[in-house]
Amino acid sequence: MVYDDNFWVMVTDTFNYFCSPLVTFRLKISSYAKMTTNDDQIIINRILEGDTQAFAVLVDRYKSLVFTVTMRMLKHKEEAEEVAQDTFIKVFGSLKNFKGDSKLSTWLYRIAYNSSLDRIKKNKKHLNDVEINQFTTHQIKTLDNALDKLQQDEQSKAIQRCIGQLPSEDSILLTFYYFEELTLKDISEVMGITTNSVKVKLFRSRKRLATILKAQLEPEIIDYYERERR
Repeated sequence: MVYDDNFWVMVTDTFNYFCSPLVTFRLKISSYAKMTTNDDQIIINRILEGDTQAFAVLVDRYKSLVFTVTMRMLKHKEEAEEVAQDTFIKVFGSLKNFKGDSKLSTWLYRIAYNSSLDRIKKNKKHLNDVEINQFTTHQIKTLDNALDKLQQDEQSKAIQRCIGQLPSEDSILLTFYYFEELTLKDISEVMGITTNSVKVKLFRSRKRLATILKAQLEPEIIDYYERERR
């Protein structure tokens, strides 16, 4: 995901405003370069101790994750940027409450998801739904097999584009499960619903996606086959 400079300047300015009262240990950001997500708690501890540069590392590590959620939910770049910024402000203010009961990424997904829901409710948005056609299990499986014939990069771009046309809940569910590879348990924690509800919603979202894929990707599949025969 590409972010324009204005977005991250805005985020940085906000962070500087909120972090300025803290005592900074002036640790160089390069000292975190080799850290992995397994070291999240170390970074969190340093942030809570007043190390603002550690917070910059946290932002850099998870900015794509947060923006993916807000963009899928809001489907509007400027709004998604604003809500991503708000998410990190909330994260900064709530880090002391993070107990490590779930992965930090799951916790961040939840904050980004709820922040996006709040924005949708505030704007009183009512996105058009996608009618679920009566696809049989066999037909959906056939569609999956057809998609497998596309080159991987083409398939990913095509599916991402179609997912973007779905209502917010369907869009984020499919993104969580298929592209972010969250487990059903992770998704239930993020969305605040049971795993059984996640399964039901995923099934319905997949059928809505099948409706769009069938209408829009069949020509692409035909084009692909024609190129292969040349």
